[in-house]
Amino acid sequence: MHLTRFRLNTARSGARRLLSSPQTMHAAVMSSFPDALPSDTSTSRVLWRVDRNARAEVFLCIVSPTAPDLTHMAEQAGWPTAPTWQTHDYAPFLARLTKGDTWAFRLTANPVHSIRRKDGEPTKPTAHITPRHQMGWLLQRQEAAGFRILEKPPEQRRLPEGDEYELTVHDRRDRSFSKADQENTRKKHHVSLVTATFDGRLEVTDPEALRRTLTTGLGRAKAYGCGLMTLAPVG
Repeated sequence: MHLTRFRLNTARSGARRLLSSPQTMHAAVMSSFPDALPSDTSTSRVLWRVDRNARAEVFLCIVSPTAPDLTHMAEQAGWPTAPTWQTHDYAPFLARLTKGDTWAFRLTANPVHSIRRKDGEPTKPTAHITPRHQMGWLLQRQEAAGFRILEKPPEQRRLPEGDEYELTVHDRRDRSFSKADQENTRKKHHVSLVTATFDGRLEVTDPEALRRTLTTGLGRAKAYGCGLMTLAPVG
């Protein structure tokens, strides 16, 4: 596995075009793997995420089985004369994960739940809208995902409910875009999704489960920049 980080040049129209549509960004990311065929469903999933740290500090993070070639993105949306991406072998880091370790983390996800609007109708995935419910979505999945979100000391806790965790929700977005039909490229599907970015601190409870989470993603809409969790040393 490989972890890649690419800085987008937001002054360029190509970068703004990529950032305007998860579908367009997905296509650009997948074009970074010359050996990946759209018809091959047996290959491991490529995960990606956009981190908007500041207006002129926007990064694309990618986790993939093989190293990407981002030359085309550097030419369209970066600095062509000085390509700004770094790829690292992810396997040694993943192998070192140990139960009880604590890490800072970031995750962009599509928090949804299934509801039935009328009796007799099938359930339908529906987005969580409020930060409290979005936090609840992640807290419900932490055990199976191999980690436990740390709790604040009692003296640092405040209302409302949910503030007891070392967890914040930010960059909540409503995304809407068109997607071409795989069988009929002239036909378009309308896609809407709500995304949220989680920053927090966690403790590793199941290293193998966490490795799966870090390499296969968490939640839905992975093709559209959701599901990728990354870890960093606790500052």
